[in-house]
Parts: sequence; C-alpha cells; structure tokens
Amino acid sequence: MSEDTSSPLIDFVPATAEDYEELMSISGGIYNGTDYLPFRYHAWLKDPQRRMFLAKCKEKVVAFESFILVDNGTTAVVEGLRVAPWMRGQGVAGLIQKFCLATLHSDHPEVKRVRLTRGGNPSAAMLTKFKLINSKAVLPLFLPADQLKTGLMLLESRVTNINSSKELSVLGEEEILRFFEESKTREELLSGGFLVQGWLPLTTHKSNLHLLLNRRIVWMYSHPGESSGSVSSSEVSISCFGTPTYLEGFLSLGTPPYPVPFAEGIHRLDIDMFGNDPSCVKVHVLQQLKVAVQALPAGSGIICVLYADESLRAEIEQLCKGLTPFQIVREQMILEMEI
Repeated sequence: MSEDTSSPLIDFVPATAEDYEELMSISGGIYNGTDYLPFRYHAWLKDPQRRMFLAKCKEKVVAFESFILVDNGTTAVVEGLRVAPWMRGQGVAGLIQKFCLATLHSDHPEVKRVRLTRGGNPSAAMLTKFKLINSKAVLPLFLPADQLKTGLMLLESRVTNINSSKELSVLGEEEILRFFEESKTREELLSGGFLVQGWLPLTTHKSNLHLLLNRRIVWMYSHPGESSGSVSSSEVSISCFGTPTYLEGFLSLGTPPYPVPFAEGIHRLDIDMFGNDPSCVKVHVLQQLKVAVQALPAGSGIICVLYADESLRAEIEQLCKGLTPFQIVREQMILEMEI
C-alpha cells in the first residue's frame, strides 16, 4: 500500500487464474499486439520459480509485475510489467516495482541482483539504479498467411548462393549441455556471458539451461570449419585492431510459434542470434523460419522478431528487403542492479 498521499491507494496481491480476463482487459495494444502474456500467463502460474503480483485500486486490477528466480536462485528477472491506461503517469509502475523488490528482500534473501529488459534507451532515473550490461538490434517482420510461401522463397533465393565456411546443425539436449560446458564458446559467442532468449536474460548456469530446454526451443549452431568461399568487404566485421574478424561459431535460438492478440491466426516467433558472421545470420534466419512455419496451424501468419548483434542490422535488412516490416522496438537493452 502506498505511503505517498499524492499517489493512488494501491493494494498488492498474488495473481491467480481468476484474474486473467481482467488483466487482459488492461493489456490491449501492448507491444503492438504481440504481447506474450496472454499465451504464457497460466503456465507462469504453475512455475515454482516465478511469482506474479497484481496492483489493485478500489478492487480493480491496475497493474501487473512478475519475477522469476534464475542463475541457481541468485538472480531475479523482472518480467511482464503493465499498467492500466487510465492509471499511467501516476507512479503505479514504480509502486509495484518497489513492492516486488521488498518481496525479494524479505522472502528471497539469497537473491543478489535484479535483471530486466527494456526496448530502447533506459531513462536517466533508471540508470541511477541499474547498469546497462548488454544490447542487441531488434528487427521484426510480418509474414501474413498469404505471403508465407513467397516470403520463404524470396529468402531462400538470397541465401542459396551464400558461401558459408560453417556447417549448421540442430543441437539435441546432450549437445546443448555439452556446448555450454566449453568456456571458450561462451566467451566468444555470448557478450558478457549472457544468453538472452525471448527477452529473458540468463547466464549459462546449468539450472538456466534446463529452464530453456523445457521451452522446446530450436537450437541451431554453425560449426567453425575451413573456408569454402569468400564474402565481400561490406560483410566483414572489423575488430578494435582494424583487422577483419569473425567469431568462431554462430548460435540461434528459435521459440515455437505462439498465438498473439494482433489478429486471429497470427503467431509470434522470436529468433535470438549470437555471433557476428554475416553469412551465418542469413542462413539461420531462413532455417529457423522454415522450422517454425512447419509448426504453424494451417492458414496462420507469423510475426518474426529477430535479435542480433548491431553490426548485423544492415545484413538482415538487406536479406528481408521486400518483406513487410513490423514496428515494435529497434533495440533490446539488458539492465542489472545489485541488491
């Protein structure tokens, strides 16, 4: 309950299954219709690592926030924040965030840090508490049902003649666990040691990998190998020493497509990519889309959100030229605070 008499009187309660419809009623238009919460809400309620809270004013839901314990219980990732339209600008977001932090202090003293993601630059006030630890380019595109086939054909025509020096494979569970036991791979591919999947920022602690395995994510990895061709100078990343350099491998994680409120039959796909090879990024986008489209119900369209190193933005835009762009955000920012 707020102690500030200038703020509305707020009560905080755990979220329940019965609150779903009312919560959805305040969530219209979030993320331009690609809100993940309608699909994940009931599964989140069953997750023992997660806690979910509502803010209520005069017994009406006016805000929501949740956190999940990760990194073997030492970090809390805050997700899902939203405030009812008629309550925005009145400090409600700050109140529910303050309540969640107080709950962490009292109920989870083992938690040493809080992590969250934001689309775009954080405010100056937020940067007084949190430090920016990672960022990525975000490139969404829209493939309606009647454009799926032609869209994939267009992408394939642009990828077919690429000479890649790395062989792509889909990783199984044992390979994934073994993959992240190699410290060299972690250091090269994962900026700051973070694996971000669908806006969930994690370290490569084994407890997090098991969490990800439960999500049925498609893991693709391009293995280092002997060069079978060349790329143009416009495709080469430049190291801080002025010489062309690529990371040894390239990794992508694709979510199973899930329905979103944007329109009937529209599903969302997140493809998180790690590495800076311009040939690999094109191959991975195409292959992840192919797998996702096979899982779509008949007659469905897809909003695909691509996350990659900023140095690859131009390459991805060139690959997707002619496809329908979609507006969400341009950047993904990862922030962290010690507590």
